[in-house]
Parts: sequence; structure tokens; C-alpha cells
Amino acid sequence: MSVTVVVGSQWGDEGKGKIVDILGERFDIVARYQGGANAGHTIEVGDKKFIFHLIPAGILREDITCVIGNGVVIDPNALLEEINLIESNGINISNRLFISHNAHLIMPYHKLLDNIRESGKNKIGTTGRGIGPCYNDKYARKGIRIADLLDKKILEEKIRTNLKEKNNILKKVYNVEELNVEEIIDEYLAFDAKIDKYITDTASYLNNAINENKSILLEGAQGTLLDVDHGTYPYVTSSNPTAGGASTGTGIPPTKIDSVVGIVKAYTTRVGLGPFPTEMLDEEGEELRKWGAEFGATTGRPRRCGWYDAFLVNYSRMINGIERAAITKLDVLSNFDKIKVCTGYKLDGKALKHFPTDKSKLERVEPVYEILPGWKTDITNIKNFNELPANAKNYLSFISEKSGFEISLISVGPKRSQTIEL
Repeated sequence: MSVTVVVGSQWGDEGKGKIVDILGERFDIVARYQGGANAGHTIEVGDKKFIFHLIPAGILREDITCVIGNGVVIDPNALLEEINLIESNGINISNRLFISHNAHLIMPYHKLLDNIRESGKNKIGTTGRGIGPCYNDKYARKGIRIADLLDKKILEEKIRTNLKEKNNILKKVYNVEELNVEEIIDEYLAFDAKIDKYITDTASYLNNAINENKSILLEGAQGTLLDVDHGTYPYVTSSNPTAGGASTGTGIPPTKIDSVVGIVKAYTTRVGLGPFPTEMLDEEGEELRKWGAEFGATTGRPRRCGWYDAFLVNYSRMINGIERAAITKLDVLSNFDKIKVCTGYKLDGKALKHFPTDKSKLERVEPVYEILPGWKTDITNIKNFNELPANAKNYLSFISEKSGFEISLISVGPKRSQTIEL
């Protein structure tokens, strides 16, 4: 029996999809524990590219069972699109996909409210997929869960109650046309008919699997610095992408989790607003975005790019308990003569001992850099660590030491085959 958590160690977009796909072949089950369709995990197999927003990346390996846990918020349209995509590629998911009956549903009014609020002056750079408003309803105990789909009377009652309140807000506060309650009820009843066969008590399923000595890989979305409690608040997501969220998002007790693997990009990116100490606001930053194809898998938005921040990743290591890390996109740095690594911050001329998550401090810090020589060599076809250029190996050794973890896997390209295991 083995339970491993995979977490993003920066601001998301670290390449978790590929790594989960690779690690997944060693596990019986892959389970997603938080977030929603605001996160995209990209996997390239042969000449095909798959982008998943809800279904775990392990779905492409036909001997793996995939679970969408109770901590995930589910957009019906996005889920059905992914199921259709998988089946249209000849991949069988019968008895391989299970959806928690306790997962909450994203409703049309969640998306509408999200987009209205993001169009105002207090926007925080969300994807507009209704994630935040859905979690708001969840914690206000007004949410509609997958289990509610199983009882038409309860579903209709909850939708009518919620929509009465939401329409009042839409009309009186935002001067927006009210939504039609009957259309929403019909839409979600039709959705239930399509996914009913996948619905189960996933917490019991996963714990029974542990008792049967099956191995489980727990997959988070986004990254540590977007965690609602431990991230760079308020520019965060509405859930807990950190390792602690794996227990609450699946029902697996923390005492059953054996290890945490951090996914770490060889440089740093961020989508949306918020402070970014190592951001490269120059021509090199533009080149890095181009070389790394840094555009969001969900929205297509260009990602902000910067140098590797070991001070930030060390904080992430502490919060998650990361001992081993997978380094992604090392190949992208092959274009640079010199590479900077941030090893600490100064604030008002004084070195900081701890990473500051509060906006007022993080906006003012001065990153402390060390400069390493680049390798200026194509490494995308290298299969063995010893074959890497000396400067690439030195770079990996340096960030490993400064970040406080061992490196167990290195990605040198988007395909499965472009991976070096240590």
C-alpha cells in the first residue's frame, strides 16, 4: 500500500499533468482532490495532446482507476466534454471513473457572478469559471452537491431557493437579467442522467482500496502559492492545493499518506494578478514566455515569467513536507547564457528569514540573486542524467540545495519520453 500526494510548488502551471501521467503507471488509482475547471493539466502522448480540467491525468493509462474527490467543484459541461474527448480517442472509462457524491456543482449563476465581479475594479485575475462563487456557497452551506442530483424534488427545491437569492443580486446590484430557473433544473437533471453511473461514495472507495493494499496517487490542481490559507492572499484560489487539502478533499486520513512529491518548474511563472518578486519585465522575459510556450491551458492567457525563486520554493517545501521533487521545463533554460536564481529577499535593506505571504510586504521585497552559467545546448533528447551538460547538472544541484529537497525526476520536454529519472 502506498499513498503519494503530488503538489504544485509554485503558482501553478508547473507541469503536474505530465508528471502525474508518468508516475501514475506505478499506482492503481489516481484521485483529484481540489479545484475545478480553472486548472488545465496538459499531457502529450505520441502526436496527441490532451488537456484535462477535471478528470485526473491518469485516465490515459487504461489499467488505472480515476477518482474525482469531494473537494473538487464540478462544471457539468466541462466534465462531459472531457468524457467525450476521452471516449472519442478510443479510451474506455467504464468502471474506471468515479465521482464523489459529495462534490459540489458549479451552477450557471456561479459563472455569471464570477465574470461580473472580475470585470470590476477589485478583480483578482480569476479564470471566470465560477470556482470562487461555488466554494462561497459551499462554505455558506448553500451549495448543491452531486448527491442532490439523485433526488429531483430536493434538487428543484435547492435550485429555486438559491436562484431566488442570486437573481435578486443580479437584478438589484448588477442590473443583469435574471436567470431562468426551469431551464437550469432541466439542464442539471439531464446532466444527472449522463453521469449517474460514475457517482459513488469515493471516500469509502479510497479507504477500502488502502485496506486492500492498493496504491493511490493524489493529484492537486494549481500550486502552493495559490492556496487560500498559505498562498499570496488575496491573489489565491478558493481551495487548498497544498498537501493538507489532499486529506480533506478525498477523505483519506493524513496518517495514511506516505510521501509528498513537489512539482517544480525550472523557472517561475504566474497567471493573473498579484506580487511576483522575480518577474522578468524585459526582453528576456518575453523570450522565456515564447520558448516555454507559457500560455494558460484553460484560458490561453499569457503567463508572467521570472527566474527560479528558491526562497519561495523552500517555503512551499515546508508547508507541504516535500522531500522529493520533479523538475519540469529544464530544456527551456537552454537558451540562456546566464541564469539567475533567487536565494533570498531583502525588505527595507534587511534580509528576511521567512517568505512573506502578505501582499504589502511581497510587493516591496528585493530578490537576492546568484548568477549561474547556462549550457546553451539542446537537451530535449537526453535520457540519462550523466549525459546532461555540466552546467545543467550544476544548476540542478544548486536549486536542489537552496530549495531543500532531492530531485527524483527531470522533464526536458513535453512528451512522456522526454523525461530523466534519477
